[in-house]
Amino acid sequence: MGYHSTDPDRGARLCFHLKPGSYDTAGLIKVLEQVKVFYRGEQVVLVWDGLSAHWSRAMRAWVAEQDWLTLERLPAYAPELNPVELLWSSLKKRELANLAGDHLADVADATEQGIHRINANPRLPS
Repeated sequence: MGYHSTDPDRGARLCFHLKPGSYDTAGLIKVLEQVKVFYRGEQVVLVWDGLSAHWSRAMRAWVAEQDWLTLERLPAYAPELNPVELLWSSLKKRELANLAGDHLADVADATEQGIHRINANPRLPS
């Protein structure tokens, strides 16, 4: 989720990325490079959980070279503090429930529909 502090009227923005397989440090760095382009020179504070790829030596070294990015770590076992957990819960209960897509694109399409649903509902975290 992203929030523009310089323009609060823009509100929160959800940044979402899907790829085949699992994420490793190199894959996450590629995503962060896309985030940098998306936010075009703005300062970004990224709140991450304790996934090992988030805090690997290589990731910490890469982040240390980024003047636009600050990382903050969520406490362990605190899903209630992580809005992404609420988003996933909502998506899994609706759009992704019993989905057996033949391709990653099927999952991506269903996920995108869910994100639009969540963004359109002010009572749900966006």
